[in-house]
Amino acid sequence: MIRVGFRFFLLALLVLSIAALLGGSLIAAASPTSVEILTVDGTIVPVIADYIDRGISQAEKNGATVCIIELNTPGGLLDSTERIVQKIMNADVPIVVYVSPKGAWAASAGTFITLSANIAAMTPGTTIGAAHPVSGGGEEIPEDQMKKIVEFSAKWMRTIAEERGRNMEQAELAVTQSKSFTDVDALGYNLIDLRADNLTSLISQINGWKVTLASGQEVIIDTTDYVTTRNEMNAVEKFLHTISDPNIAYILFTLATIGLMVEFYNPGLIFPGVAGGISLLLAFYSLGVLNAYWGGIALILLAVGLFIAEYFTTSFGLLTAGGVIALVAGSLILFSHSPGIEVNRGLIAGVTAGITAFAVFVIGAIIRGQRRRKVTGTEGMIGTIAIAKTPLAPTGTVLAQGELWTASSEGDTVAPGEEVIITKAEGLKLWVTKKLKE
Repeated sequence: MIRVGFRFFLLALLVLSIAALLGGSLIAAASPTSVEILTVDGTIVPVIADYIDRGISQAEKNGATVCIIELNTPGGLLDSTERIVQKIMNADVPIVVYVSPKGAWAASAGTFITLSANIAAMTPGTTIGAAHPVSGGGEEIPEDQMKKIVEFSAKWMRTIAEERGRNMEQAELAVTQSKSFTDVDALGYNLIDLRADNLTSLISQINGWKVTLASGQEVIIDTTDYVTTRNEMNAVEKFLHTISDPNIAYILFTLATIGLMVEFYNPGLIFPGVAGGISLLLAFYSLGVLNAYWGGIALILLAVGLFIAEYFTTSFGLLTAGGVIALVAGSLILFSHSPGIEVNRGLIAGVTAGITAFAVFVIGAIIRGQRRRKVTGTEGMIGTIAIAKTPLAPTGTVLAQGELWTASSEGDTVAPGEEVIITKAEGLKLWVTKKLKE
């Protein structure tokens, strides 16, 4: 009787153990799968490549079922695109590139990224294509150089399409003939795998798809029961991406120009100079990231120098005119070495008009003040106090009665900020001496 009870106990223990194991398996199987989502909206620059690299690596580490990249881009830098495509094609997790939302596009660099995915999808009303290399400033690229760039890009696009089983001929036309495709066209030409109205529809449609990873492993995507995790850009990445926009970079450069002009015109205000200096540093970062052409930067800096020189030289607007020409020319060629990146022409026109108006206003105020002083006589200025705005060694600029004057020191060199006494005035020029310290 005892033996029977012991055997029954062992049998019950065995059954319970098996049930526990099966129950654990069922619980594991019933746990929701993870769908990680990255969002790219804007120009493809290094910080975007870093973000996608980090996002895909995180998805691999978390054992995600699939990683979806929502994409909306006008294009971007070739080296950043290469990094992204390599990361996608060598990922250990299925990658879906989804051109979204409606009205979005995946132009130029975005086409390479879309076609490199394991699964390429588009929202109705979106577009891909136009991947022909172009000059960011709108200038003609030398024929030999253009031919090499186009040949490389076309072969690379063809290789990506072949690897993913897509239409190589149509993909190549996006490069060689700047061909664009609507979502319907892209699906019909086998450039993408599906169309989806929204993210929920996309996740539902890819359920059960079989993809082959770079390692050769075949994976069946299971999204029967899933949870989504959005891996957004962090604060630093968002800031760097914002200032890496060519239009933002240009605006920063403009703010730096205005700030420095104001500070040179009226030394000691501090804020314009500090704001201009910070804007200039941020602008240099952006221009460096966007591979701006040094010739364009040099022309814009020359324009700034000419605008500032106008305040201290009687050129009757010639220096300002030269500054305007240099500013426009520099703006147009600023991104001539960065295919797919350009500054909005309307923004260039607005900035040029604004800076020119500011320069003309300041110069006009100086000239009007000096002419008024000449008409009413300058004798009343003799013996009054002026402040040196530039070194007087012996000639420079002083601020007298709220106006800038060309002045020469009759004695020792005068440093900026020192007080001087006006001893003589002839026409538009003053003669001064140092004020004796009490």
